[in-house]
Amino acid sequence: MKLKYIISGAALLSLCFSSCSDQMDKKEIKINDDALVKRDFESVGNITSKIYQNLDYDFGQMYGGASLCSATDEAVYSHEGNAIERYYNGSWSATSTNSYTWSKAWEAIGYCNLFLADYTGLTFPDYKLEKDYPDNMIKYENYQWEVRFLRAYNYFLLVRQYGGVPLITENLNAEDANNQPRVSADEIFDFIDSECEAIKDEIIQNYSGAYISLENEPGRVNNLGVLALSARAALYHASPLFSEGKTEVEKKALWKHAAECGKACIDECKKRGMTLAKDYASMFTENNWNSEDALKEIIFAARIGESSSFERYNYPKSMLNAGGGNCPTENLVSAYEMKNGLAITDPASGYDVKDPYKDRDSRLAATVAVCGEKWPTQLDHPGLETWLGGSDSRSVQYGTPTGYYLKKYVNNQTVISGNGQNTTKHTWVLFRLGQVYLDYAEAIFNYCGNGYEAPDGFSLSAADAINVVRKRAGQPDLPTGLSAADFEKRYENERFVELAFEGHRMYDVRRWKKAPQYFVDIKVMEITKNGDELTYNTVTNPAYITKRTWPGDKGYLWPIPQSEVLKSGALEQNPGW
Repeated sequence: MKLKYIISGAALLSLCFSSCSDQMDKKEIKINDDALVKRDFESVGNITSKIYQNLDYDFGQMYGGASLCSATDEAVYSHEGNAIERYYNGSWSATSTNSYTWSKAWEAIGYCNLFLADYTGLTFPDYKLEKDYPDNMIKYENYQWEVRFLRAYNYFLLVRQYGGVPLITENLNAEDANNQPRVSADEIFDFIDSECEAIKDEIIQNYSGAYISLENEPGRVNNLGVLALSARAALYHASPLFSEGKTEVEKKALWKHAAECGKACIDECKKRGMTLAKDYASMFTENNWNSEDALKEIIFAARIGESSSFERYNYPKSMLNAGGGNCPTENLVSAYEMKNGLAITDPASGYDVKDPYKDRDSRLAATVAVCGEKWPTQLDHPGLETWLGGSDSRSVQYGTPTGYYLKKYVNNQTVISGNGQNTTKHTWVLFRLGQVYLDYAEAIFNYCGNGYEAPDGFSLSAADAINVVRKRAGQPDLPTGLSAADFEKRYENERFVELAFEGHRMYDVRRWKKAPQYFVDIKVMEITKNGDELTYNTVTNPAYITKRTWPGDKGYLWPIPQSEVLKSGALEQNPGW
């Protein structure tokens, strides 16, 4: 832990951060004295706002435009030489760690421990005669549960990248904090599980009335967020990366627990009237935070201030001020089935190599911009020219190397050049119901050993849960009678397309321990034009993209920053680094 991230409650605080109003609007505040803070509702609340602001998201801010998707088989970043390439070009090391999460998570945990040590049990006597005092006290009493969730969530971010880390639940001074040994990943997962169990019945269920006006408002966590974290952490704990070395009985018990946690979240969502959004794309627009349709599914999300950076990073390169950005691979595009549910490689699918995007899974059009498509709205030519020699192709500097551009999370109404330039809000979805169905499906499948069984205590089989997600996309149910191996392939493919560009792929493939299978061979679509005729040709590992290598088993966990290891008397480096 870096010294500056261990925060002393006795120290004077000087912070500038957002307040947590109903829309998480930005508001500057300076805290000068600990005693004054403890007498003021808003100042205490702003400490929690600071922790919320440390929530993880990936709009290209970590790597100068590149997102983690471009370190996986989801995308290729069009600017060769970007730091994202460290993950696969052999330069990743303990001294070149990409340690963004390490820093942000420990900072958040430090604030959480500070709050829980010094800012609980307050009574705010100066406000007792005010009419909104009871409502403010309800809000204040809930902070401790929100903060405990946020601490558990940040420990999840750490364990999924690093495995075991120091488990610090007190507000220690810097010297003591920096000399805490790592505990096992099992202990971190057990801590997350126990915290979620303690929090789920205490934290507010709906933020409504005088507190927050939207019942499903995703800017602050409610009990559904706690249940979703419990399910996701349990899924990771049961996965091959973290269950290695356990007996088969122990592994089965972990899968069962993950299924139980997933079921609990799904059941509670149903009780509250939540369901999958009708419009898949609605969850990733600038207005998802107040969209009635999106909020049917979004459980918890991180609010990001107004900006046009993500659009500048990812708009087609032919546009002034656009970067080309994180360009979807053919690996991903090929994963989208035909509308009839058959893979494009199936001779019976109806796939037409001359019209490759016709009659495909609807999620493809919501996620990927293809050749000939008028996207974004202000594109100054009739459609994307991603054929060789076209104005949006790799023939121009930073044009797409894959034949595609990213649509998901990119607001095509954002103007980045000329008159009327604007900025828009962005919201990164951390938990949503569709993802919880898939988490549950993986857990119950591995617990049962097949995709079609719902044992006692469970109403949904893995296939049932996956089919809920497929139905929203307009895809037919999974076929019956698949072998366990074939079902696993279909599940992994479903997760690939449903959760594309939501930050899961980097960690899913690692926890499955299948990186060489998925991350090494990158496919692109080369398009040539002869008159009005376009020819589509899939190419694997072309010379014009950086060759990808896998560093072996050590690559499944991140290296801990070597500077942290050297200054600590107890922090051990991950194996192989």
